[in-house]
Amino acid sequence: MKALLLVFAMVVLLVLAMAVVAREATAQDTQCVRERAAMVETIRAYARPAVRVLGQQGLSERVLEAMAQTKRHLFIPEQSCSIGYADRPIPIGLGQTISQPYIVALMTQLAEVAPDHVVLEVGTGSGYQAAILAQLARKVCSIEIIPQLAETAAKRLRDLAYDNVSVRLGDGYDGWPECGPFDAIVVTAALGQPPPPLTEQLKVGGRLVMPVGPAYTTQQLTVVEKIAPSKTTTRGVALVRFVPFTRSQN
Repeated sequence: MKALLLVFAMVVLLVLAMAVVAREATAQDTQCVRERAAMVETIRAYARPAVRVLGQQGLSERVLEAMAQTKRHLFIPEQSCSIGYADRPIPIGLGQTISQPYIVALMTQLAEVAPDHVVLEVGTGSGYQAAILAQLARKVCSIEIIPQLAETAAKRLRDLAYDNVSVRLGDGYDGWPECGPFDAIVVTAALGQPPPPLTEQLKVGGRLVMPVGPAYTTQQLTVVEKIAPSKTTTRGVALVRFVPFTRSQN
């Protein structure tokens, strides 16, 4: 009889524990829903007058849906709903930032990522841009030069089940040839000109999107399109301000 009571008590405890886990999972799923929806509406509002940059089609629903589904607050140190979905860049430590949501959406749109694409990101940071790209592409290869950020972002992306993202520690100037060639490349730090190794690793028809210009001032968000094996076109689309591109001292 005692054995049966013990088994019954264990079953009750197990059921209660599962109920607690289920409640916590539900709470996490509904966390920041209003703030995230408001962020997407702000992005829509910014995109409406940007016809010169985006064309008449504006931001695609695929990009907006990726923004709506990605829990930005989990990619910042505070993990706060009010801070995480504010329309501004947010410091993530070590002199780096997570970009303004509209700029993330804009760069993603300009890269024209398709479901079968392989995409390179240079500058993983917190992993937020990689998470957006992961929902749009078949595979994302992301390079981060700061060890702490690379390790933290890789773990965060893994924990959030972004299984099609690979993060590597290294100097992004040289790209990631073993992971390419790439249909699109997104660079999240400013440099005086696009690195030649990156354009070499682009497929014909592929696009590289990055801020071009001097550090610690305004830069030009630039789209480089590879139209032939040794030929590219370049156009500036908007003024932005990004952290400088960090190079390895070696």
